[in-house]
Amino acid sequence: MSFSPQAWRERWFLAIPLLVVVGGVLVPLGYLLLRAAQADTTVLWNLVVRWRNAQLLWNTVLLTGGVLACTTALAFPLAWITTRTTLPGRQVFTLLGVLPLAIPGYVMAYVLLATTGTRGTLARTMDIVISRLSGFEGALLALTLGTFPYLFLNLRTALLGLDPSIEESARALGASRLRVFWTVVLPQLRPAFLSGGLLVSLHVLGDFGVVSLMRYKTFSYALYLQYTSSYDRVYAACLALMLLLLTGAILVLEARLLRGLLYHRAGGGGPARQSQRASLGAGAGAAYAFGLVVAGLSVVLPVWTVAHWFAEAAGQGLPWADLGRAAWASVRGSAPAALVATALALPVAYVGVRHEGPVTRGLERIAYLGYATPPLAFALALIVFTLQAVPWGYQTLALLVMAYALHFMAEAIGPIRSSLYQAPPHLEDAARSLGRSALGAFRAVTLPLLQRGLLVSMAFVFLSAMKELPLTFLLAPVGFQTLALNAWSYANEAMFGEAAPYALAIIAVSGLFVGLLLLREQQPREQTKSEAAA
Repeated sequence: MSFSPQAWRERWFLAIPLLVVVGGVLVPLGYLLLRAAQADTTVLWNLVVRWRNAQLLWNTVLLTGGVLACTTALAFPLAWITTRTTLPGRQVFTLLGVLPLAIPGYVMAYVLLATTGTRGTLARTMDIVISRLSGFEGALLALTLGTFPYLFLNLRTALLGLDPSIEESARALGASRLRVFWTVVLPQLRPAFLSGGLLVSLHVLGDFGVVSLMRYKTFSYALYLQYTSSYDRVYAACLALMLLLLTGAILVLEARLLRGLLYHRAGGGGPARQSQRASLGAGAGAAYAFGLVVAGLSVVLPVWTVAHWFAEAAGQGLPWADLGRAAWASVRGSAPAALVATALALPVAYVGVRHEGPVTRGLERIAYLGYATPPLAFALALIVFTLQAVPWGYQTLALLVMAYALHFMAEAIGPIRSSLYQAPPHLEDAARSLGRSALGAFRAVTLPLLQRGLLVSMAFVFLSAMKELPLTFLLAPVGFQTLALNAWSYANEAMFGEAAPYALAIIAVSGLFVGLLLLREQQPREQTKSEAAA
């Protein structure tokens, strides 16, 4: 049911946050476009059509494609092992497949730099010298190890949801297991591959911490260099817009590839049967070896490396005062951002669920646009707009909090939407029939039912903002040093011992995020079991 003019008038309290969402996301990006268009046509042409931009495009596309291929090589076998085999300990592999989310990309890059080389952890502890990782290879490995869980979670969920009757029918018609896999199972995983691949691609395109530490020149790294060295606003705007065009092209491609796909069961209700698990037999050893190698590189190596450098730093005295200030700065930015993002996401989710239509779908797309926009490009758009419209707001904590909220608002929409689907709309109608206003009915009936989703949304945004680097780097007030900024700054100067306490604190806090993900995954499964038993 779409919103009528009468419904909009009754729910006037939704208008202000929705206008903030639309203006906060679209106005800075639109102003960035206008800023680039103000340049002389010849100058603009020379800025865009140059060999350096072609190199940046090639490097960015090459890195994105490489990470997609490598994450698929890690995520798909791991998802298959944990969902389609009887391998003992597959639940542990599931945990190990999610734990790398607790390690931000720039921390993973710091780990690889601190582990390799003549002064790396391997050389100092085991006398094993591996050439220092950098450039394309270092960025590829760091981003692969940090982002493959996004694809793993999507593929694992899809594999658990497949209807085994289709595979059984194909086998009954004489198809071999390999043919069933290629013609029946793999096509049904296409949406999971696309959605997981989209998340991986957006992270690679928007990454700044990894490519800057590895000195690999992509659009994000060039944008950072342009800002910190010879700051040319017009050229910086052009770089940001080219990065946005690349992101937009990927979004359009993913939407086109998903168009017309329909894989739900045609039969009646009830939970789908689980596919029969296969015994690996002699292949169990290879599966264990694969899982242990992935876990060793993505979890054990980072934790061991950071702990080693932390112990070395502790021997010389830890900077408790600086660590405390950095932690407090992270909380000062992240906590208000979590509240603001949840407050903005609530009306977006509400109109999307209760009054679905073209307008509300457009509002949701705008909200997700803030998340899909690469952080450096989004930060630059806010800088250009703020300096022109409200210069007193530049480099203030309020601007940083608003940037966090607008960028991570998409993460808050999902849990709230899930809670709204479980909140019966007729209760709100009943409250209205008893004389309450639209706002009064919402506050008295619906809002209490959304408490769990609201808390999960705030936790998601808080923990994501705690790890955020590009927005913090460009928008933070002078002297505002977060855990992320300190870890990246020390690692950028190869001061691995000094970076360790901040990196370890980030891993500890991010571990809460992983625990929350696992808790959310467990709850739907328990609910499905109870429904099947009933």
